[in-house]
Formats: sequence, C-alpha cells, structure tokens
Amino acid sequence: MIRIGILGDIGSGKSYVAKSFGYPVFNADYEVSKLYKKDKKIFSKLKKKLPKFISSFPINKNEITKAILSNNVNLKKIITVVHLEIRKKLKLFLKKNKNKKIVILDIPLLLENKINYRKDILVFVVSPKGELRRRLRKRPNFNMQLFKKFEKIQFSSKYKKNKSQFIIKNNFTKKSVIKDVNFILKKIL
Repeated sequence: MIRIGILGDIGSGKSYVAKSFGYPVFNADYEVSKLYKKDKKIFSKLKKKLPKFISSFPINKNEITKAILSNNVNLKKIITVVHLEIRKKLKLFLKKNKNKKIVILDIPLLLENKINYRKDILVFVVSPKGELRRRLRKRPNFNMQLFKKFEKIQFSSKYKKNKSQFIIKNNFTKKSVIKDVNFILKKIL
C-alpha cells in the first residue's frame, strides 16, 4: 500500500486535493468533528481537563475555540486527548483499506505529530497567499486569532515543501489540480 500524505498551509485546499486522487482518504478534521459530535468518552475527557470551557454534549466548537484562545496549555490538553483517538481511527482506516493500492492521508500536523512513515510520499499543496487568505475569511466561524495559534504550532511551509516529493500548485481550478494529481500517480504507480 502506498501512503500519500497531503501537506500545506491552512486553507490551501489539502482536502480538495486529497479527494482528487480518487483513492480512500483519511480526513482527520472530519474525524475530529465526528468525535466532538458523537463520542461521549472524548467529551468526558475534555470536560475533565477543561471544566471551565467544555459544558455540553455534543461538544460545541465555540467552547473549543474559547479554550484554545484562553491559553496555550489548553490547546496541548485538547491535542493530547483528541490525537490519541485520531491515531486509533487512522489504524482502523489503514486496516480497512489494507488491500487498496493507495491511501491518502489528509492530516493537519502529519509531520509535527510524527504520524508519517519514512516511505510515505508527501505532496505539498501551495496556493496563492492572497487567494488563500481571502478564501479563509469567507469560511463560516473563521477566527484570525485561532488561525494564528494553529500557524504557530505548524512547521514552516518551507520545511514542509522541502520534505515533500511533489508539489501541487492549487490555483483553485479543478483542471490544474487534476493535471498535477495525474502526473504524481503516473510517477508512483
């Protein structure tokens, strides 16, 4: 099984690119969202660690945001609880798809949390900075303070780009992304 890890800045279109490969995708953001909505164990653990912020189930993302913006320690607390569960979900995903030729890993902090393997193929998604910021601001519930906090815990774009075997230039048109995806697939298959 070939594992392709998708890297890039927040809002660069990693999830769109991941889906464009046409293979099973493990989307960590989606899995976290499901945990907040459906997993009472996660709720209990977070409520225990952050009693001032987490009060109701399903977990309200605004409560998570307030906890993160309140201080840097809270983000670490959330990460320790959530990432452990996400790693379990990833193992299940890999087991379920063990006979697939390729799987796509759409996991923010893939490198930062050492989730990747040495032989993984890394693809960096680069987008025009101005367009990226404009698109982020259009997102519902976009919070610039939260964005800056997450930016601080990520490796630099330059570092991620240097670690990647391929770069996809996402100018937010399907045609350019598909062309780059097809080029990568031809090279690795």
